[in-house]
Amino acid sequence: MIYVNLLLEIKDNVGIITINRPKALNALNIDTINELISALKEYNADKNVRVIVVTGAGEKAFVAGADITSFPKMGRSGADQFAHIGHDLMRAIESASKPVIAAVNGFALGGGTELALACDFIYAADTAVFGLPEVSLGIFPGFGGTQRLNKNVGLGFAREMIFTGRKIPADEALRVGLANKVVPANELSNAVIKCAQEIAANSPVAIAAVKDVINRGATLPLNEGLAIERTKFAECFDTLDMKEGVAAFLERRKPVWK
Repeated sequence: MIYVNLLLEIKDNVGIITINRPKALNALNIDTINELISALKEYNADKNVRVIVVTGAGEKAFVAGADITSFPKMGRSGADQFAHIGHDLMRAIESASKPVIAAVNGFALGGGTELALACDFIYAADTAVFGLPEVSLGIFPGFGGTQRLNKNVGLGFAREMIFTGRKIPADEALRVGLANKVVPANELSNAVIKCAQEIAANSPVAIAAVKDVINRGATLPLNEGLAIERTKFAECFDTLDMKEGVAAFLERRKPVWK
């Protein structure tokens, strides 16, 4: 596929997807969302990619939200379709067998915060700003923000953030558990790549299995989650990665994942 709104790069087993609409502050329109879904599927199928990073072009914005210029003509039916494709994007991230890290390099508003929330975790620049300000437009977050934010920050803070539309800086995002790490803006790329490479050094089979277990278990009662964990754990013992990992440990060498 030819990408108009994205830049793609593979660096040491890390697939980097950069949303490249800096003049529009990387806002998400339908074309960009479709390209993101395609790029995620492409990297998820690429054996040379073990971790995926999503970031924004330029210094101002990760994603400053959905492209509001399309809203006046959208109507109820169009809005339903727009929300549907937004949900498809978030599901593509969560269902990917590889970890997806959000590198939030600036404004992450509306759909930008929702995109980051769908990723496995968030690294942010100290200049990043998060927010779900949709209520100021007479709507509310429609790409999963109402369902995912509370899982990071708790129900009370999620309600406050969505009801007020208040924007929060990176240090507050770190404090409330929205971001995993905050670094100076000029160090964000290196910090994310370093973390991604630490993940990529581990068994791809084990990482895919444990991502699935964590995601499925997050919405289940403990006993059901434990049953999934036990089954997946046992399945790992039939894999070449498990045999190689244990052999490498016993032989005091680095594993070579097949």
